[in-house]
Amino acid sequence: MKRFITFLLVFIWGLLAFSQSHDLSGKILSEVNVENIHVINKTQQLFTTTNALGEFTIAVKLQDTLVFSSIQHKPQNVVISESVLKSKTLVVTLEEQINVLDEVSVGKTLTGDLLSDIENTTGEAPINFYDVGIPGYTGKVATQSERRLSQANGEGVAFKTIMLQVLSLNVPVEPILNAISGRTKVLKQHVALEQKSALLHGVKVKFSKMFFELHPLDEDKQNEFFHFCEEDDRFVAICTSNNDLDILQFLEKKYEKYLENLNN
Repeated sequence: MKRFITFLLVFIWGLLAFSQSHDLSGKILSEVNVENIHVINKTQQLFTTTNALGEFTIAVKLQDTLVFSSIQHKPQNVVISESVLKSKTLVVTLEEQINVLDEVSVGKTLTGDLLSDIENTTGEAPINFYDVGIPGYTGKVATQSERRLSQANGEGVAFKTIMLQVLSLNVPVEPILNAISGRTKVLKQHVALEQKSALLHGVKVKFSKMFFELHPLDEDKQNEFFHFCEEDDRFVAICTSNNDLDILQFLEKKYEKYLENLNN
């Protein structure tokens, strides 16, 4: 009888030990970048991201399913076994995600024979500013709204605008008129909206699939949810921080608030 009770106590203790959450330390191995890989405990609805060395820590229980995913890697699932739980360590090797495009032939097919290929080509090579020895712009191309804002602020002002001055103080008139009329303010708002829209698109592309696996939401509500997040004053600051964990935590809090608003 005593042996049976002892066995029963040990059995119960073992069940309790494995049913509790334990912090699991892990490391991602890959031939490409291992930072900011999403580590998701799908069973307990927990998530974290890897650091620059591919290391992470997350709470797990026996038989929990961990999902590893990123844009650069193929998704991989790992079920927590007794051996992993005892060692409290996990090493996962991820394969690079290679997007292979269908072969496309553009223009005439080249044979490898230089003289023959030259005879088969048509048109002239484009001339750039390097060819003619003049300086040229190699930076980021501005959007239409950014160019309009630049002009409204007096950058790159035309000759006729430069000639108009206020009381011989050598001050261009156009920026002053734009500021008084409110045109500059409107253009700044257009630029900010464009940047915010591009940021929102990037967040949707990067996080949608993974986030809605953990936080189910009807497809017709998902786009509305992201616009709900966009209205938050902290959206731009958080989503430009390049910290995936901060973005995920922000989305999770907004998700709870969004569901609360739907229920109300």
